[in-house]
Amino acid sequence: MWTAQFRRVAEAKKPPREPCDNRGMTIPATSAPGDRAALPPHPVLREYYGNEEEQRAFLRRIFDDTAPDYNRIERVLALGSGPWYRRQALRRAGLRGGDRVADVGIGTGLVAREALKIVGPGGSLIGIDPSPGMMAEVQLPGVHLLQGRAEGLPLADGSVDFISMGYALRHLADVGSAFSEFARVLRPGGRVLVLEISRPRSRWASALLKAYMHSVIPAAALLLGRQRASAQLWRYYWETIDACIAPEAVLAALRAAGFDSVARHVELGIFSEYTAVKAA
Repeated sequence: MWTAQFRRVAEAKKPPREPCDNRGMTIPATSAPGDRAALPPHPVLREYYGNEEEQRAFLRRIFDDTAPDYNRIERVLALGSGPWYRRQALRRAGLRGGDRVADVGIGTGLVAREALKIVGPGGSLIGIDPSPGMMAEVQLPGVHLLQGRAEGLPLADGSVDFISMGYALRHLADVGSAFSEFARVLRPGGRVLVLEISRPRSRWASALLKAYMHSVIPAAALLLGRQRASAQLWRYYWETIDACIAPEAVLAALRAAGFDSVARHVELGIFSEYTAVKAA
């Protein structure tokens, strides 16, 4: 029932393409009074793409190409602690048994797997991602998968209790539009959790993280991966972390989208958990 409903909504809610200026920054699609400027998560990274359209094509290609390697390399990146941490973060954010969950940017299903353990048989989960290659790696019975973007979710208004997004904020085109969509599809009182890696405040810690993400993980990807693009993906990850908007800007964007109880919890100085509640 969910799948048929969401497909109907998806056909009706395809987001308009937004033009870009010659620097690659998004220009609002309309100029009506009150329109806000787009909030990209980081500046254009010209080593990889030149504008928003090229960014979408680059991300689609690299995630499709590296999907078979992703889980194997992620286990090295997280030193085996990923499942435990994701489960704890979901519980801290208020996920409960029986909840209807939308996992935005589901990727290979790493966050969704832990969410299913919490919501149990009385709950349900739908995963949304622009990469068919990534979703092909999701091996979770009962999960409904839909291709789509956070800025134009193929979901009905007020249709879910909880939204999760794991480490995908840096790949959005417009953070504000995505958060507005989160507010639209959540029921009143529904909760959102955005997991992200943030650059440490300490220069030494930032240098260590850069060395790990920019050198150690790509080297591991070359050894463990079967896809040539896997090393590039993990180098790109560091570039987006290094250039990402400040946590304060993420919190402000959640408030601007109409959320209450906006907060950020940090683990080990780099793992940010952004949480918020839709106003009742």
